[in-house]
Amino acid sequence: MTKVEAPTLEEAYTKAAQALECSISELQYEVVQHPSNGIFGLFKKPAVIVATCKSTPSRTRKAKAESVEPTIEESAAEEIIASVKEATVSEPVVTPDQEQPAKIEEDAIVNSFFEEAGDDSEESVIYDELALLIETELKNLMALSCFDIDVVEVDVRDNTALIFIDGEDAALLIGKEGYRYNALSYMLFNWLHTKYELYIKLEIAEFLTTQQEMIRNYIKPVIENVEKFGKGKTRYLDGILVQIALEQLREAFPDKYVAVKTARDGGKFVVINDFNKKSHG
Repeated sequence: MTKVEAPTLEEAYTKAAQALECSISELQYEVVQHPSNGIFGLFKKPAVIVATCKSTPSRTRKAKAESVEPTIEESAAEEIIASVKEATVSEPVVTPDQEQPAKIEEDAIVNSFFEEAGDDSEESVIYDELALLIETELKNLMALSCFDIDVVEVDVRDNTALIFIDGEDAALLIGKEGYRYNALSYMLFNWLHTKYELYIKLEIAEFLTTQQEMIRNYIKPVIENVEKFGKGKTRYLDGILVQIALEQLREAFPDKYVAVKTARDGGKFVVINDFNKKSHG
């Protein structure tokens, strides 16, 4: 048995495998401390694991001769993602007796948030393991932060991680005019899209729901203008608002060109026209 400390879990697995002279896939380990860069640069901690090698000597020698294997977490994620991609061109994969993640509490806001992506039970089975992995890592991250956050729920559907966060300091996590929300959303997207090829939808308390309703009311005259003249655009929108407007306007005009544009001064807005509309005959 050996105790290893490293900046990341992947590096800890590699160092443990080298110390025990076996492959990473043959490690039997316990994570003593998960690594964390903290939130906004605070509370950074290294990964600490205690590991042993569960292989026999002959298997160990064979593992040495093989090429470097992916890390345990990456292997699990790749298998899940591969299953999801396969399910898009074949019948959904349903694994019987698969362990289910903790269920979301019966809260109207949380339920409506998750239900927006639809409820395909067969696809959910495929995504369960990945959702549980992300949820666990997010809970560890929040536990190391300076914010009092006691609710972290994750569901994965249609290549999107639906994340719900709430607690006493939810308003502080959102920040004035949503600046902390935007920073956290950006950080989570870069993490989950790079590692698991997922997009994200982040809800903190009722912030996203409130913003969606505000934009829905704002774009009503924009929609009327497009219906009358065939084109239109929004005013400058900040952060998550431009993405919400883009989604709602694409839903309203599925046959038109709807895209985000950036002005010379850096302001972002959504345009709607027939520029890229293709005729089908």
